[in-house]
Amino acid sequence: MRTAVVIGTGLIGTSAALALAGRGVTVHLADHDPAAARTAASLGAGTYDPPEGPVDLAVVAVPPAHVADALADAIRRGLARAYVDVASVKGGPRRELEARGVDVAAYIGTHPMAGKERSGPLAATADLFEGRPWVLTPTRETDHEVLNLALELVALCRAVPVVMDADAHDRAVALVSHTPQLVSSMVAARLEEAEESAVRLCGQGIRDVTRIAASDPRMWVEILSANPGPVADVLSGIAADLEETVQALRGLQSTDASDRRRGAKGIEDVLRRGNAGRDRVPGKHGAAPAQYETVAVFISDRPGELARIFADAGRAGVNVEDVRIEHATGQQAGLVQLMVEPRSAAALTAELRERGWALRQQ
Repeated sequence: MRTAVVIGTGLIGTSAALALAGRGVTVHLADHDPAAARTAASLGAGTYDPPEGPVDLAVVAVPPAHVADALADAIRRGLARAYVDVASVKGGPRRELEARGVDVAAYIGTHPMAGKERSGPLAATADLFEGRPWVLTPTRETDHEVLNLALELVALCRAVPVVMDADAHDRAVALVSHTPQLVSSMVAARLEEAEESAVRLCGQGIRDVTRIAASDPRMWVEILSANPGPVADVLSGIAADLEETVQALRGLQSTDASDRRRGAKGIEDVLRRGNAGRDRVPGKHGAAPAQYETVAVFISDRPGELARIFADAGRAGVNVEDVRIEHATGQQAGLVQLMVEPRSAAALTAELRERGWALRQQ
């Protein structure tokens, strides 16, 4: 691939453009908002000038409701040899193109499973897709060269290609992406009218659950409008679990011993099912889930403290696989939890203690 055009310079489009431009591809940028395209160009994502002729690949990175329009227009103009979109819903746009009589041989729907709470070109990074799954949804009509160019796009963005049926993809993202967004938002909504004394007690658990609730509502209305049925199906199952859990909690309030036993069993059941589901979530780089050991370090809120911890871990020859930070309420201090391979925990603990860090006993 030598040339590409990216239509839509939000987070995903600009990140793809940055990745392609950084690997030598000449990228042309287009957006209904010229200021967004110019911003992306100023970041090094490509040029705002239109291409002089057909490019190798057109990447359509517009909201799901506008994908079919943008693709149909680009194909009609002969903008590229091949066309992909990166919307989070795949079945609907393809069916709409087919209903319009558009030749879809040069098109393949794709979806990089990456994102941020922030949107727009200023949130984009060239490494956004590194190690992340990138779904491709070819059909019997997909031209072989088009599939190869889509695979090249994924490789240049250093993502991991995953081939799926379009409708199976939409059911999958309803479960692993769209429903979690709604559930996170609903939990966060409970905080809106909460007393200040309760909000001040927020710890890492509520931060983890509500992190994605900071996402742009307008963007998510567009996404959910394109995939409402599968999301409603998942939420229906969650609603049934919620009703059973409510009844179990009411049982724990009962003065009857048998009701309390049934309530405890119901709560334990949902928690154990949660354990089993969580164990299926892929680990680092999409590999099988790994069990890490946690080394917890007390840290003051001074500049450079976190960098010093990582430097000391490096001196011990230990790779930190993941990290979490819990801030102490009302204090300029916190707790850093370093997740490492079990065989490395003792060496890291010894090194940090030798260098004066205060560790929490596990």
